[in-house]
Amino acid sequence: MNTRPPRKDDGPRINHDITALEVRVVDADGEMRGVMSVDEAVKLAEDAGLDLVEISPNAEPPVCKVLDYGKYKYEQQKKASEARKKQKTVDVKEVKIRPGIEEHDYQVKLRSARKFLENGDKVKVTMRFRGREMAHQDIGFDLLKRTVEELSDVSKVDLQPKMEGRQIIMVMSSEVSK
Repeated sequence: MNTRPPRKDDGPRINHDITALEVRVVDADGEMRGVMSVDEAVKLAEDAGLDLVEISPNAEPPVCKVLDYGKYKYEQQKKASEARKKQKTVDVKEVKIRPGIEEHDYQVKLRSARKFLENGDKVKVTMRFRGREMAHQDIGFDLLKRTVEELSDVSKVDLQPKMEGRQIIMVMSSEVSK
């Protein structure tokens, strides 16, 4: 048995890196060859001009397959790339408002938030208080409550409005993820 340095990558073990004493072997044609020692299995793979790859290391005994390791690794990379392509990233968009915001400005911010939510993004609503506005935090909470009601058809609240220093923060996400 040859001693090799520990493996650097976390891929499947191949050929003499397989640590089990006996393995269940599936040949290149997909036929079950039965349980045999690792040395016998590696010899079988080398005779076919291929590699012995540990497919299911947790099985008892581990399942190994005779195949071309380079091609196998390439196929795995393609599958991973395809999966990454299909997944949707969720961005957090921020809408900043003030307690004394005028109605038209409020409607513009609301339309922006609605557009972000319909695109599947999360929306962080931040309300900043300046100076004496801190004495009227209830106005800010009422405005955020109104925002939640007006966007309730396309969103749900992930983080309820809460004070953080001189601002109130609330996070909403779209109800139906695209």
